[in-house]
Amino acid sequence: MTLLGIFPVSHLSESLLLLVASLLVIAAVLVAKVGSRLGAPSLLLFLLLGMLAGPDVLGLRVEDYPLAESVGHFAMTIIMFHAGLNTSLQETKPVMKQGLLLSTVGVLMTVLLTGLFLWRISAAAIALPLLSCFLLASVMSSTDSASVFAVLGEKQVKLKERLGPMLELESGSNDILAYMLTIIFVKFLSTDAAATQGGWMMFGNGLLVLLVQIAVGLAVGLAVGHGAKWALDRIHLPGFALSSILVLSFGFFADGLSSLLYGNGLLALYVTAIILGNKSFILKSKEIRHFFGGLTWLMQLLMFLLLGLMARPSQMLPLLLPAMLVGAFMMLVARPAGVFLCLLPFKGLSWRAKTLVSWVGLKGAGPILFALCPLVAGLAHSDQMFNMVFLVTLFSLLVQGSSLSRAALLLRLTYPEPPVADTFGMDIPEEMGSLRSHVVTEEDLARGTTLRGLHLPHGIRVMMVRRGERFLVPHGSMSLECGDILMIIMGESDDD
Repeated sequence: MTLLGIFPVSHLSESLLLLVASLLVIAAVLVAKVGSRLGAPSLLLFLLLGMLAGPDVLGLRVEDYPLAESVGHFAMTIIMFHAGLNTSLQETKPVMKQGLLLSTVGVLMTVLLTGLFLWRISAAAIALPLLSCFLLASVMSSTDSASVFAVLGEKQVKLKERLGPMLELESGSNDILAYMLTIIFVKFLSTDAAATQGGWMMFGNGLLVLLVQIAVGLAVGLAVGHGAKWALDRIHLPGFALSSILVLSFGFFADGLSSLLYGNGLLALYVTAIILGNKSFILKSKEIRHFFGGLTWLMQLLMFLLLGLMARPSQMLPLLLPAMLVGAFMMLVARPAGVFLCLLPFKGLSWRAKTLVSWVGLKGAGPILFALCPLVAGLAHSDQMFNMVFLVTLFSLLVQGSSLSRAALLLRLTYPEPPVADTFGMDIPEEMGSLRSHVVTEEDLARGTTLRGLHLPHGIRVMMVRRGERFLVPHGSMSLECGDILMIIMGESDDD
């Protein structure tokens, strides 16, 4: 890594490295703030900022691919763990079959169709052999969880027909299969298995490896998840900082143990997080989720900046047209074919819902991170593969990420935004209940003009009253006015 094309980063002082890193992060946050007003996805802006600081512009260069892959894998584990922790089994249970079909059969369909398309057009671009085309298709096959969560959350898109939970389940789990397929194809290509084994033998070996990875990953995830649940139900730590670290450590343990046993670590970590998020009683769980939310944003930011720093736009120009063709094929053919095939048995989903799911095939840091695997293995054409994946990801974020909310609106699949509760910037531990706000109406005052006259149900208490710009401490004989905003807490009550 070099700074401004002159100084190797390894020769810079730690202080200067910290200064450069902090400036990049500050710039990324400010760019995201401006971009949100323009409707551009923040992750796209992070990637572009990394490219701006990269070797072809400002000269900051990253050439240590194994280190970049390690940093990216660590960030991906955080993102996957947060995704699992936030996956509600209650919400996803009705769409569990749909989501899992999309993350397995849908991925395989995308790999098959995209791989064949790449093989047909690669002669005019990078002349990849068939097996390398399927490797490249595997790298790009998943819907990136970081991108989907960020865009849905950032644009506050509320979807009908249970599409939100289904898309979150799919995007949170299909990275696992895409990564496994990538590793299998890299292994075959790096050991010349295609030349020494027959086609059916190679296919059988790959299928066996895939099944072992899934079986071991699931078994370790279930075992560690339930073991961690047993421990967390009995260990009550002060505050939420140590609890957050302990919860995350269980996820890391599942990842490491599964990998040691030749299973898929990301699958084990994801299953462990789902169990902890749904089955375990964790004190201050709201604060812990806020902690992981902030940590996930930091990991996404660092991943996209780092991957942007590795990009060399000057080397990508010859691949621009082929990448746009591949991106358009995945958006308009491969992804819709996989979605409509997987969702064909589910008659309750409208064609509009299936169309929107087809469009939510966002690429992101996951595919670019997976594209580092061929680079680290030193495969032929790995540089061109990385550039192709990078361009397709940019194309996907630019086209699909920027149009997601408009597409949902056009297909009439969005809910109207619920009013945001005004809690005056206050927050309480989840165990105490929840905060709500209520605007006093003339109908309320008809039942009584005082706070006591409202006859609030048991378990509801008024904590603060806002009248204009004034904040008033409530009491029973307090006279209310139309338009007053009551901040109330809803929880258990010991009243008879």
